[in-house]
Amino acid sequence: MGSVVPFQDLNLSPSASTSLPSTNAAVITPPPLLIPKIEPKLEPLDSLVETPQSQEPQDSFFPDFTPNFVSNSEHTPQSQSSAFSSSQQDNVYSEYHRISELFRTAFAKRLQEQYGDVSVLDPDSRAIFPVGEDNSISSVLVTRPPRRYPKRSSDLVRVTDLGIEDQRYFRGVVRRTRMLYDALRIFSVLDEVKRRGEGLGRRARGDLLASSVMRDRGLWLNRDKRIVGSIPGVQVGDLFFFRMELCVVGLHGHTQAGIDYLPASQSSSREPIATSIIVSGGYEDDEDSGDMLIYTGHGGQDKFFRQCMHQKLEGGNLALERSMHYGIEVRVIRGFKYAGSFTNKIYVYDGLYKIHDCWFDVGKSGFGVYKYKLMRIDGQPEMGSSIWRFAQSLRTSPLSARPRGYLSLDISNKKEKMPVMLFNDIDNNHEPLCYEYLARTVFPPVAFNHSSNGTGCDCVSGCTDDCLCSMKNGGKFAYDQNGFLLRGKPLIFECGAFCKCPPSCRNRVSQQGVKNTLEIFRSRETGWGVRSLDLIHAGAFICEYAGVVLTRDQAKVFTMNGDSLIYPSRFSQKWTEWGDLSQIYPDYVRPSYPSIPPLDFAMDVSRMRNVACYMSQSSTPNVLVQPVLYDHNNLMFPHLMLFAMENIPPLRELSLDYGVVDEWTGKLSICN
Repeated sequence: MGSVVPFQDLNLSPSASTSLPSTNAAVITPPPLLIPKIEPKLEPLDSLVETPQSQEPQDSFFPDFTPNFVSNSEHTPQSQSSAFSSSQQDNVYSEYHRISELFRTAFAKRLQEQYGDVSVLDPDSRAIFPVGEDNSISSVLVTRPPRRYPKRSSDLVRVTDLGIEDQRYFRGVVRRTRMLYDALRIFSVLDEVKRRGEGLGRRARGDLLASSVMRDRGLWLNRDKRIVGSIPGVQVGDLFFFRMELCVVGLHGHTQAGIDYLPASQSSSREPIATSIIVSGGYEDDEDSGDMLIYTGHGGQDKFFRQCMHQKLEGGNLALERSMHYGIEVRVIRGFKYAGSFTNKIYVYDGLYKIHDCWFDVGKSGFGVYKYKLMRIDGQPEMGSSIWRFAQSLRTSPLSARPRGYLSLDISNKKEKMPVMLFNDIDNNHEPLCYEYLARTVFPPVAFNHSSNGTGCDCVSGCTDDCLCSMKNGGKFAYDQNGFLLRGKPLIFECGAFCKCPPSCRNRVSQQGVKNTLEIFRSRETGWGVRSLDLIHAGAFICEYAGVVLTRDQAKVFTMNGDSLIYPSRFSQKWTEWGDLSQIYPDYVRPSYPSIPPLDFAMDVSRMRNVACYMSQSSTPNVLVQPVLYDHNNLMFPHLMLFAMENIPPLRELSLDYGVVDEWTGKLSICN
């Protein structure tokens, strides 16, 4: 098991504090002016996110309620601060005392004589109304409810020496947590839309609702410690659609602030320490060349994100300087604009950097800003952001990005809506070109015996929640409005040939075919593998596992001839994990309708196959198999549709859990 090492050097008082170069002290600060309140820019800013404005780090999703009744005397005109002279104040207090005495004598005594239940104030009291003898405070005072979740720890630790099994364990924890977050987010949006009505009110923020529920139940990761360096279970290149998801896994602790740090008030050395930053182009003075980064400190921007005043060496800015002094690495997350995201932005974890320099400089807007030079630590996997940009070039001009290695730019010969490329820069093997590409599974005639009396919905513009196809699925559709799988089920009934709904119906997802550019590539570890040039969203349809379906009798003949077959009944039922809310709701019941008998057929892919047959085996796959029916009603012969179990970055290998694998290669021998 890996060790959790306390950060000893941070819990000791430093010998001598290093300061910035003396030239910084020479910066002349202009005299204070009467200007409106200016808030530091909290970087980056997701669209649709209501930004909590805060100077000091705190639990940003549920910030501590601290009213500010202190005026900014530095920027308050003198004429206002001394509006009353001492004599005028005495007159005011005298008038107040006189009125209170009149109230006590004229009204209280009179009411007591008439009703007998009115308290008369003590003459020496200066209260407007009487207080009980126990001097208890009135219950009308509004108090903040106690926390329902553990406060973030102030202990800095570094996790080291993780073995292979430890890495798999933590990776599984992170993946399950992210699956739970995605399921909660989708269901929260659907519930909010159903409650308010489609198109009414503001857009539901499922990311905030899901993170709130998980936080209340203590399901956020790494809240009991602040980890310096790598987060166990989070890999370089992992991709996130929401800022809140970074908080849930413990990668970055603030929903809006670009610098995550341990405040000086919580540090035993009384010095702030930075642990992670987010770079998203929110500051005009940033310079990003990948391995080397010039990062601008935060603060000094107005509501239009324009620099309008000098930055100060405090908060996160001071924390970065202290991390540089102690040689502490920081995690770097980069944000990109992405039209396919709900917030038009995505975040990629790019690994660990060290701060090599810090200085105060005049920015492009003419105001002083703090700059930090960060260098990426060697020996880490390739940056996710560079892989992202490389994948973009492959989609537009593959031969320019890779002059050698492509055997085919589309082995499907346009049978798929998107090209399926074939790449090999390792050896001369071109075996996938020897098979006929099969875009759809071929079923035996017995599978269509029940199709003559098939029924379908009468929806014209699209299926509704009370249509026949919805009832066949237990009263709830399996997909949301964006085509993402809501919850894994034993079987999904999609609209078919007997339905009147259009091809754009929300219940026709998997039959629409491949939507991403896929690539079959030669690998030294797994033989052949599959990856996508596009980002695949968690719950999105990828492709069908296609082959020629054989009945039990036909399969016996093939096995007698020595041919290897695929048995769908052996596929791991990972669909049970997708949409599982048992950690949130104790009474959660796994979907069991519609039930189907055990799959009793085999698939021959020895002559005809599609791209899915080259996916590698993994006991912790990122792709699940979901049975689907749409072109016939025979429960014995469903389609095997593949969906993403997590957000899969471009060029990351896709994997399945086949159930029975070749011990030597970790891959089915039929595709080896």
